[in-house]
Amino acid sequence: MATLHTDVAIIGAGTAGMGAYRAALAYTSRVLLIEAGAYGTTCARVGCMPSKLLIAAADAAHGAQQAAAFGVHAAPVRIDGPAVMHRVREERDRFVGFVTDAVERWPAEHQLHGRAHFIDGHTLQVDGEAGSTRVEAARIVIATGARPALPLEWRASLGDRLLINDDVFSWQTLPRSLAVVGAGVIGLELAQALHRLGVRVRLYARGPHVGPLTDPALQALAAREFAAALPLSLGVTALTPRREGDQVVVQALTDGVMHEERFDALLAATGRRPNVDQLGLAQSGLPLDLAGVPQFDRRTAQIGQSSVFIAGDAASDRPLLHEAADEGRIAGDNAGRYPDVRAHPRRTPLAVVFSDPQIALAGHSHAELVAAGTDFETGRVSFEDQGRSRVMLKNRGALHVYGEHDSGRFLGAEMLGPAAEHLGHLLAWSAQRGDTVQQMLDSPFYHPVIEEGLRSALRDLRRSLRMGPVPVPQCLDCGPGG
Repeated sequence: MATLHTDVAIIGAGTAGMGAYRAALAYTSRVLLIEAGAYGTTCARVGCMPSKLLIAAADAAHGAQQAAAFGVHAAPVRIDGPAVMHRVREERDRFVGFVTDAVERWPAEHQLHGRAHFIDGHTLQVDGEAGSTRVEAARIVIATGARPALPLEWRASLGDRLLINDDVFSWQTLPRSLAVVGAGVIGLELAQALHRLGVRVRLYARGPHVGPLTDPALQALAAREFAAALPLSLGVTALTPRREGDQVVVQALTDGVMHEERFDALLAATGRRPNVDQLGLAQSGLPLDLAGVPQFDRRTAQIGQSSVFIAGDAASDRPLLHEAADEGRIAGDNAGRYPDVRAHPRRTPLAVVFSDPQIALAGHSHAELVAAGTDFETGRVSFEDQGRSRVMLKNRGALHVYGEHDSGRFLGAEMLGPAAEHLGHLLAWSAQRGDTVQQMLDSPFYHPVIEEGLRSALRDLRRSLRMGPVPVPQCLDCGPGG
């Protein structure tokens, strides 16, 4: 067995691993990037980008179907499944190509292909096609990502009729029907997009909620909105899929009533699990939680007091690309400079769901504020009569903003509504700066824009906090959007 000696070994060449590699190079040229699979991040290959390509096609189809409401009439909309999926795959491959090109430009001596597992806290064995290699590393970064979590019994009974989101982006055309199990971000986005592209879809969820919202009023609103937008079964207490020929029959028990429906396949969006269970962590001596995930400091990425660091989805912290990139840089920086480990400030949380209506959470969520015992108030606005939203027939949803008593500081927001991906950024920036509600209201708001809805919510929050000057109407003749 060949032996390699390196200062920093990084397991995984995804978003977090690539960030760690670049950061570690600032301190040493002896960096080794170990990858077991194909290059190309989860985001580019099977996540953020291909899903948005599918959603863009679905939005185009939906826009054409809804055009008559504006007095615009076109021929019946025809969805060309092969053409839709051809563009998804073609553009997906383009994004993946950017990643693979970047990695392949790195020095060959910095790359090792194979599956790594720990021999001890400083030693890895990497098994590849050319044999096994022993890697002795002064510091190690775990950036192995995550994978879909699937019930084992479904694998056995459904065979190739059981799909995960990775499979969707290899389709040559659209299926006729699909059961989607799991109403989190992945399940919601894909179910709605496929429904709008003419696929007969039903979305199943064991709980009563859709998406990541934690504010009870917004959770209830989201359930109503999405139940009106696509076939949706919430609160499923028992779900049993079985295969019959080339179809999947799903039996679901909801409110004591058994519902049965046939589909071409079942897409499981039932969560993801960190890829740490095959790393031999028992031999590493690292502190692990009850799920077998290393315990680490999210400000340093350091696992315990060791010289091993963890980043990205493998850490099971915030499974989002921008968080993985930040964590990779933190882990790589501290692995490179070890033992001079330094804490790095983390950005304000921001999460977006590209459904329709969109969902955004910025800063502290409602559930986090309640759990922390924070003394806060809520400002609310409905988009039903918000001017610009109504003009565009996007007048669905609501925004809740949270502010701290006494200080008047803006704490966070949750939103279901139009342009949430953009409003979420504004709100996250304000939270990170530590803006007060009054400072946010002192900022300019154009007319007529959806952001005026944010101003209405902030005014409502200021009234609830009993802070700031009495608001003066800015436009007496503008109507609901003013």
